[in-house]
This record gives sequence, C-alpha cells and structure tokens, in this order.
Amino acid sequence: MAEITAALVKELREKTGAGMMDCKKALAENSGDIEAAIDWLRKKGLSAASKKAGRVAAEGLVGVAASGNRGAVVEVNAETDFVARNEIFQGYVRQVADGALQVGADLDLLKAMMLPTGRTAADELTHLIATIGENMALRRATRLEVSEGVVASYVHNATAAGLGKIGVLVALESAGDKARLEALGRQLAMHVAAANPLFLDVASVDGSALDRERDVLREQARASGKAEAIIDKMVEGRLRKYYEETVLLEQVFVVDGETRVTKIVEGVAKEIGQPIKVTGFARYALGEGIEKAQSDFAAEVAAQLGR
Repeated sequence: MAEITAALVKELREKTGAGMMDCKKALAENSGDIEAAIDWLRKKGLSAASKKAGRVAAEGLVGVAASGNRGAVVEVNAETDFVARNEIFQGYVRQVADGALQVGADLDLLKAMMLPTGRTAADELTHLIATIGENMALRRATRLEVSEGVVASYVHNATAAGLGKIGVLVALESAGDKARLEALGRQLAMHVAAANPLFLDVASVDGSALDRERDVLREQARASGKAEAIIDKMVEGRLRKYYEETVLLEQVFVVDGETRVTKIVEGVAKEIGQPIKVTGFARYALGEGIEKAQSDFAAEVAAQLGR
C-alpha cells in the first residue's frame, strides 16, 4: 500500500477543499492516487452531503456582480475559510451572483436557476457539499436597480475578482456621465464598507429604533439632573449624533474625514450638471448574524489525529 504522506493529503485538500480526514481516507482507499481520490470524493453522493447539514457554516464568500444600472450581492457560506480559496467554490459563488442580476434576489428562484453544469443552483450546491466535504448554504441575496444611472460595487478583503468578505452595492439614479457616476458610486461603496451605515437617509430610519434611542437619551438626560423643560430639546440635539453614526447621507465621508456624504453627492451633481439621487445601498459582511461555535483549535486538531 502506498504511503499516505502529509504532502499528499495537503495536495488533495488544495485541489478539492475537502476536509483533512476525508482526504486522508480518500487517498488510503485509492492507494495514494490523487486523481482517483478526487473521483472517490465526488462519488460520496447525496448521503455524504446530508450528514453535514447540521454543522455551522459561517465562513465562505460574499459575491458581487454589477452591470450598468443593476447590481447584485450574494452570500454563500461554508464551514471553513479554506473553502473560500477553492476555485470550484469561487466559481459557484460567482455564477450565483451573476444569476441574481437576471432572476433577482428571491432565494427560491435563485436555487431553481440552471447553471452551466446542467444542474440547478441548489443541486450544484449539494454536489459541492458532497465533493468538498463541508456543509454549505446559499444564505441571502440582494439586487439593486435604477431606471437610469449606475449601481456601483466594491469588495473588501477580496479573495478573487468580485469575491471577498465584505460586498457593497450603491445605487445612483442620474442622467449624468456614467464614468463619473461609477467613480462616485465606488467611493461611496468603499465608505459603506468602512462606516457600516444602517439607513439611507433620516426618513428611512426605523421608527422603533428611533423610539428606543429617544428613550435612552431621555433617561440619560434625566439622570444628569436636567429640568424636564429642556430634556426634549437635549434629546433632539443628541439625535443628530445618532443620525451621523447610522444614516449614510448624514455620515462624514471617510475619504476626507470632514464632509457629509450628502454634500459629496451634491458636489458631484453640480460638477456633471445633473442631479444625483442615492436610491439605495446593500452591505454584506460574511457570517454576520451567524452564531459561531467556540472551539479549542489545538484540541480539535489533536482529536482528528487520534491523540
């Protein structure tokens, strides 16, 4: 029987993204033949994929795709960061993002769309789970579109073109010069990636969130001993700070550190001689909101090695 070296296991894992123990077993079953081991992993089938469905998948990739007046961002999760470097997985995320440009953000429609492999997006993901050996999930998608203008995109911590850990879209409606709009849109998308606004403008601030903030500020004002007659004025003044922290158009532009975003947009509109309206934005950070299991990595590796 051929010796299954650490180098062989590493090579198979780099080619497939499969788990370390799965790679070791595949090589053992196929006398150290890399290509045969790849086929063996692929032949694990649906039962191998289904066994992994309960495992937490909080890594993976955010993918963005933009074309003219339309843009889409998707998140596809896997269990480990290692899979994000797998070219097959990357290709899948890219295909889903491109597909979202056409079919929209409805996950049922996305999962049902046909991919170049001849499988639906859902079936292709199941195939990848069986092949790579990790639980995966097409978690969410957003598409932005304007009637006239551009939807610009930006990827932070990019792993490959259009793929990374933070993906942003910014929609600008305008009849102005497209190249200038693209440049502004990309700058705004970079700002969104860094500043993480929650709302587009003051009018879109969630009413319940605003009420909670008012209650907190009111109690803080009372605790400071201020008279009831001036508390309301203090609260409204402090809300301005809340808007500056959470509302995109009210935030200070991260590029220059002093000008509000709304003034930046107005300045470019004046420059191109056409009004510009920011109609929306989307920011996806990989794994946000997913509860990740805390583990002792050294103990986990030792357990896999049978120590």
